[in-house]
Amino acid sequence: MTDDSIGIDISKDQLDAFRLSDGACRAFDNSQAGFRKLRRWLEQTSPVRVVYEPTGPYHGAFELACSPHLPLCKVNPLQARRFAQARGTRAKTDAVDARMLAAMGAAFALEPDRPVPDNQHELKELQVQRSALVKDRTRLLNRLKTQTLALTRRQTKARLAQVERQRAAVEAEIEARLRRTRARALDILHSIPGIGSVAATAILIECPEIGSLGRKQIASLAGLAPMTRQSGKWRGHAFIQGGRKFLRDALYMPALVATRFNPDMKAKYTAMCSAGKPKKVALIAIMRKLLELANALIRDDRKWTSKIA
Repeated sequence: MTDDSIGIDISKDQLDAFRLSDGACRAFDNSQAGFRKLRRWLEQTSPVRVVYEPTGPYHGAFELACSPHLPLCKVNPLQARRFAQARGTRAKTDAVDARMLAAMGAAFALEPDRPVPDNQHELKELQVQRSALVKDRTRLLNRLKTQTLALTRRQTKARLAQVERQRAAVEAEIEARLRRTRARALDILHSIPGIGSVAATAILIECPEIGSLGRKQIASLAGLAPMTRQSGKWRGHAFIQGGRKFLRDALYMPALVATRFNPDMKAKYTAMCSAGKPKKVALIAIMRKLLELANALIRDDRKWTSKIA
């Protein structure tokens, strides 16, 4: 194996690949046949990293097919673009992006990600479907409040009932799939006051790495680690940014519940508010504490027990 980096730009129909060692570039179809040809092409050098950006629905099949066979490195598109700009590259084409991704992987000596679990894409698809159904339910409920005709109200109620049945079916399927693979982690999350069934499944889907990361790593992954801002004598307000938005969304309501019914979190929240912290800042701190707690419990394979600091 040579210390070679491959950059791959993924679009709807095509994969543009660039090999850093010799400057070779190839295009492959974004299909199962294209993935097989790509793997055969890469067998010539056995690279240490294959760098690509997430591209909505277009990278999923590539990731699922190649994760068991190739050392994939998924990078943030914004960071990749900033890297290209730092190198003075203004052009943006698929071929240029592939070359920049390969250079970025070598410059930062990126380590390959863990292989994607076989069921991760299916769970994510189910989670996206559930989110869409929840939005449909909210939209229909809001419409029902303004409707006065018996016909329109009857049709809206019928659609509401259909959405509720579909949402229940999706949630049952998510629970069943996670029970087959991560039953112990589900039980541990359920033991934490404030984290219910919906939040537990969302955390495991949005953060499959939970239980294997450090305290600061898990907070940064969720975008719950405040960013310090200072220069010379100037001190700016720290704020959170980046990270996995859907994971933060999944923690918001559990944090609200935990400030009332989880004695440890309630004590922490009350102490921060008494010290003059804004309630929203204190709530974000509880979100981080909940995630760090869940990560530690799953890592140690033990359920939650109350311990007021």
